[in-house]
Amino acid sequence: MLKQYKFRFYNFRLVILLLSISTIGVLLVGSAAADLKSRQIMGFVLGVVVMVIVSLMDFSWILNFYWLIYIFNIVMLLGVRLMGSTAGGATRWIEIAGFRFQPTELSKILLILFFARYFMDHENDLNTIKVIVKCAVLLVIPLVLIYQQPDLKNTITVTVLFCVLIYIAGLSYKIIGGAFLIMVPLMIIFLSIVVQPDQKLIKDYQRNRIMSFLYPENEEYSDDIEQQNNSMLAIGSGELTGKGLNNEESSANKGNFVSQIQTDFIFAVAGEELGFIGCSLIILLLLWISFECIRMSLRSKDLSGKLICCGVATLVSLQSFINICVATGIMPNTGTPLPFVSYGLTSVVSLYIGMGLVLNVGLQSSSYKTRKISG
Repeated sequence: MLKQYKFRFYNFRLVILLLSISTIGVLLVGSAAADLKSRQIMGFVLGVVVMVIVSLMDFSWILNFYWLIYIFNIVMLLGVRLMGSTAGGATRWIEIAGFRFQPTELSKILLILFFARYFMDHENDLNTIKVIVKCAVLLVIPLVLIYQQPDLKNTITVTVLFCVLIYIAGLSYKIIGGAFLIMVPLMIIFLSIVVQPDQKLIKDYQRNRIMSFLYPENEEYSDDIEQQNNSMLAIGSGELTGKGLNNEESSANKGNFVSQIQTDFIFAVAGEELGFIGCSLIILLLLWISFECIRMSLRSKDLSGKLICCGVATLVSLQSFINICVATGIMPNTGTPLPFVSYGLTSVVSLYIGMGLVLNVGLQSSSYKTRKISG
């Protein structure tokens, strides 16, 4: 379970990047909502502690329990369905002893672990119809539970995450090409249905967000796009260097022009208070973190480690892309946190668990084993 490793093989560069981006997150959350700063610090510290512990645990040993991980994940998501707490019309949280926990955030890490081991076990027969059908069934069960919360953004995130993992695992290009030929007309049919006012595929608020993005000039959906417009104004007002943290002229958080400023639209606070330079720094840090995860995947001792690293890299980069695109009006409004920056203890701790696994994969690379034997 726990192993002793030589610290010179520890990826301290990745740790420094994580500490840097999380520190920026604490400062921005403190500026957006001062009463939440202490909780964000607590999540930050807890996440780092968990990351260090997980990084010293043999990831191969953890993957021995991949079916238990999958079952626990399903039970956890069922718990949300049966006894979850509701906020903003969505049931996505479980409250335990006054602590509110969002299982879907942890679910993404657990699914990476499960499919990393599952794909490794079926590496030689991954392209058979039998295995592909089993993979689809294993994916659909958690997807349905996440979608019913309702949580469309994480349903899409998990789907994309699965597609990346199965591609890296060695899925045939013929199957990938066939899947795209099927998906494109399905997406066209889906959009043609959801634009209808009496559609039943998605919730009304989800449809309104899509419609406001497609038809921003329509006054019927002005309320749904106003938040993004205000976010873009806030980002633009920061110009090159920003107005400074906790300043009284900040319209994004002090003027209450943008809701959920500490979570979904934290990038608006960054744009206004840190300016173009601050936003660029955040993007570069997130890009570098993703790059370090991919670099660790190239040093992995086996396919499962490679999939873990690429899965975590995909999660960080995809959520960063969606959050920033929403804040800048490039995508329809959807509540996705900016990794390590947005407020949310479950999100922060879950991501740090993923980073701990990446660090352990790096410690068990082939180069490390060779040096250990020769030493």
